[in-house]
Amino acid sequence: MFKQNIKKIKPDWLMKKISFTHKRDVETALKEIGINTVCQEAMCPNISECFSKKVATFMILGATCTRACSYCNVKTGTPIGVDQEEPEKITNAVMYLGLKHVVITSVTRDDLHDGGANQFIECTKAIKKIDSNITVELLIPDLKYSSEALNNIANCGAEIVGHNIETVPRLYHIRKGANYKKSLGVLKTLKNANPKLKIKSSYMLGLGESEDELKESLKDLFNMGCTLLTMGQYLAPSRVHEKVIEYITPKKFNEYKNMAKKIGFEFVKSSPYTRSSYMAHEYFENS
Repeated sequence: MFKQNIKKIKPDWLMKKISFTHKRDVETALKEIGINTVCQEAMCPNISECFSKKVATFMILGATCTRACSYCNVKTGTPIGVDQEEPEKITNAVMYLGLKHVVITSVTRDDLHDGGANQFIECTKAIKKIDSNITVELLIPDLKYSSEALNNIANCGAEIVGHNIETVPRLYHIRKGANYKKSLGVLKTLKNANPKLKIKSSYMLGLGESEDELKESLKDLFNMGCTLLTMGQYLAPSRVHEKVIEYITPKKFNEYKNMAKKIGFEFVKSSPYTRSSYMAHEYFENS
C-alpha cells in the first residue's frame, strides 16, 4: 500500500490578505530611488500592512545571497560589487517615507572581506547625518564571525543590532554555512563591544522544534545579552523549500511570549505573522 502524501493545509489564522494599493505606491517609489527591501525579496506576508504605514526594511548589498538556506526565498548566486551610492539612496528613501526608525538588513556576502560590515556602517552614518534623532536598527548576517567587523558594527551609532538565531540547535542544518554556537557568539561579541547596545534576535517556529528545545535556546539567547525578541510562524515560500512541520496556534505563541518574558526578555513580539522587523519601532519605544 502506498503512503498517501497529504498536503498540510493552512489554518484560518494564516489566511492574511494582501492589499496591493499601498504596496504598489511604495514599491514604485523605492524602485525609482534604487533600493531593495527584504519585504519584497523574502515575500513577507506583512508587506501591505507595513507599506501602508510607510514602513520598510531596507536590504543593502544587492539582492543575491552567497548562501542557500533551505527556508529562504532570497536569490542565491554570485553577487555584484558594492554600490558606493547606496548610503545616499537609503537616506533618500528615509526622507521620502518620513521614517523615524530605520531598519537595514542585507543578504549574506561571504565574498566581501568584512562580510559587508562597512556598508552597514556607512548607511548608519549617512542617516544620522541627516537627522541624529532617527533611530537605526541593523539586522546583520554573521559577517563571517569577524570580531573586528562586529566591534565596528556595535559602535557605529545604531541603537539596535539584531542577528537572527532562527531555530533550535537540532535543526541548524537548514542554515547553510551557519553554526548555532557561533551565531550566539555574534550576539555576545556585539554586547561586549557596546554594553549600551540593544541586542535583538528572532525565531521561525513550526520547523519541528519542541517546547523544551525552544526554552533552552531562549535561555542561551538571553545569556548572550539579547533582550529583544520576535517569534513567528515559518511559512515555506515554495514546495522546494523546507517543509512546515507544524502550524503553531496564536494561543501557543502567546504562551511562548510569556515564557520568554519570564526568562527576562524586555520586549517580545510573538504571533503567527510576526517577522524579525515587524513593527520594529515598538521595540525601541517600549524597551
